[in-house]
This record gives sequence, C-alpha cells and structure tokens, in this order.
Amino acid sequence: MIESIFLGMIGPWQIALLVFFFIIPLFALIDILRNEFTGNNKIIWVLFIRFIPLFGTLLYLIIGRKQRIS
Repeated sequence: MIESIFLGMIGPWQIALLVFFFIIPLFALIDILRNEFTGNNKIIWVLFIRFIPLFGTLLYLIIGRKQRIS
C-alpha cells in the first residue's frame, strides 16, 4: 500500500530533469523568437536548442545572445 502512494510522486531528480531539459530551453526559445537575428541565425538556434536542449541552451546563452540585433 505505501509503495503505491510513492509511485506517483515526482522526486528531485525528475524536477531537475524537467528544469534542465524543458523549462530553461523553453525560456531560451522564447527569447530567440522575440528578438531579431541576421540571416538564418534564428532558425539555426531554434533547431539547435530543439534537438540538443541542454548543450544548445548553454551555447545560446554564452554565444547567441551577442548575435541579436538591438
């Protein structure tokens, strides 16, 4: 009985996975879509974050934000 109660709970590792693979990339995608980029940079960043979420997001935050048109 007690095991059936705990099967539906989300633990800290599941929350960390959700944050790193869904929530942070979602905010990066929103930032990309709200801003202008030169050429095809917007499409490239969206695809990069979509297919490689954690690594793509980190690269976007380090490199991509500097490529935006102000």
